[in-house]
Amino acid sequence: MTGPVFDATFRASLDQLLAWRRDVRHFQARPLPDGMLDRLLDTACGGPSVGNAQPWRFVHILSSDRRNALAQQVDAEKRAAGGAYDGQRKALYDGLKLHGLREAPEIVAVFCDEHDSAGHGLGRATMPETLCWSVVTAVHTLWLAARAQGIGLGWVSIIDPEGLNMLLDVPAHWRFVALLCLGYPERETETPELVRHGWQERLDPATTRLVR
Repeated sequence: MTGPVFDATFRASLDQLLAWRRDVRHFQARPLPDGMLDRLLDTACGGPSVGNAQPWRFVHILSSDRRNALAQQVDAEKRAAGGAYDGQRKALYDGLKLHGLREAPEIVAVFCDEHDSAGHGLGRATMPETLCWSVVTAVHTLWLAARAQGIGLGWVSIIDPEGLNMLLDVPAHWRFVALLCLGYPERETETPELVRHGWQERLDPATTRLVR
């Protein structure tokens, strides 16, 4: 048996998909098609994981009360974090929209189950954090799968993990990794939002490499 052959057209499309991955904050109100979120999460579960542990746990948030509480918590954390900036940087920060928790059709919280026995500890004896890094690969896989369907994803990270665990009533040993907003983007642009707002330019990839 031979594996699939990915031709030049596919490779070009893959490069385009990666280039058009965006952290989306502005969403349309229209819902995702029936079953789409489940299909995307199934795809995310195909991501790589240390020891094949598959430690990702997804919580689909349907409660409007929980959604509102999350939005309020993130807004409060943003205000608090704003104290670290001043001058022009503070003005830029205040103008940033950091989440779509009130508008996005779907909200998913992602956790790492650090106590599950799957994987039997393989590959993480000296670096236990690789378990949660595996969950990050699932998030990225989900991100690309959503983008391929024309669906935007926004990763909300300015949140208190302990408070979120309590709010969602999940097991205490689940480690919070990501709060995700999913839906159709309000608009498409070639320029990432933080670049467009003057927060941070894209770095030259050559500056990220060393030779030893």
